[in-house]
Amino acid sequence: MIVVYCTLAALAAFGVLLLSHATARLRRRRVVTASCSGACGGLCLALAALAAALLLNLHTYQRLSYEQPVAQLRFQALADQRFQATLTTDTGTPRVFELAGDEFQLDARVLKWRAWANLLGFDALFRLERLSGRYRDIADERDSPRSVVALDDIEPGVNAFALARRIPDWARPVDARYGSATYVPMADRATYDIAMTQSGLIARPANAAARTAINDW
Repeated sequence: MIVVYCTLAALAAFGVLLLSHATARLRRRRVVTASCSGACGGLCLALAALAAALLLNLHTYQRLSYEQPVAQLRFQALADQRFQATLTTDTGTPRVFELAGDEFQLDARVLKWRAWANLLGFDALFRLERLSGRYRDIADERDSPRSVVALDDIEPGVNAFALARRIPDWARPVDARYGSATYVPMADRATYDIAMTQSGLIARPANAAARTAINDW
């Protein structure tokens, strides 16, 4: 990609050089050579501008579709509607929890930038907040044991959300601050990859057991 940008810069510079040459020839009343140089210079600049616009559009799609791996969740059945969940992130050692229910839900707080900030390389910030079990049946959800664990300590460092609230000028590139959650079925030996997109959390099955659970959901 750097080679492409350098090529475009060289093409634009060559176009400017040709236009300067055309201006000099025109002052000397060499109309024919000035016209040729001007036409070639304008063509070079037009091609460079068109290629730059196409690259910018491609870069837009790449940035706005960017996904950042967040965690991996593996499950082992302990009993009916009870699972052992192993959460692995880049920031620490695997953590093991016991969840009750048919599905798991992973919650995060998200700070989403405006589109122009995405193009400058700013990706959505997130902070994992909790992991919980949920029941597919509403009656079970009301009456059965609940399980939820806090995950706030997984993402140490500066609290960008508090900073955005306390320093409004810093928060101008921020488009939204909101909660995001993803939930899918738990199943014995199922593994899910969790990713953060520019708009929120998503969960993808990472093995056959998880894909089967999704298909039967």
